[in-house]
Amino acid sequence: MQAPSDNTIMEKVREGEVSKLGLLFERHHVMLYNFFLRSCGDRAASDDLVQEVFLRILRYRHTFRGESKFTVWMYSIARNTFADHYRKRQREQPLTEKEDDHVHPDPSALETLAEKHENALLHKALARLSPEKREVLVLSRFQELKYEEIAEMLGCPWARSKRACIGR
Repeated sequence: MQAPSDNTIMEKVREGEVSKLGLLFERHHVMLYNFFLRSCGDRAASDDLVQEVFLRILRYRHTFRGESKFTVWMYSIARNTFADHYRKRQREQPLTEKEDDHVHPDPSALETLAEKHENALLHKALARLSPEKREVLVLSRFQELKYEEIAEMLGCPWARSKRACIGR
């Protein structure tokens, strides 16, 4: 038997079966955490932001229409949550996270060192991007969303080229 789709589960949550939100949390909390971590580089803030996204999903469940994928709706909420969080702080925080969250079984010392070096370079490169471009890169490359989904989330008509939405 095939597991129910995210949209089907969210429709049940919208209709009052709020306990089903736990299934969506289990499916997506790690992706959201990684999105926030790669966006801001702060582990504690990333944890808090994930929790806030799911609180908002619960609070605004009546606005879910199911016209697009649940993840598009969820990341729209995540983007707004992220913007609200940093608007309160009135300053951009630099990316300072040194380690990636991916666990690799028994890596050699050389592999570990190479991975840490690559992660440091990645974080430096991400920190140099504008928040808008960083967000698009994280969503497409790390969160594996399709350009059509990102364009929908950002309010960019897909008929325009993807470059027009993210800048040249």
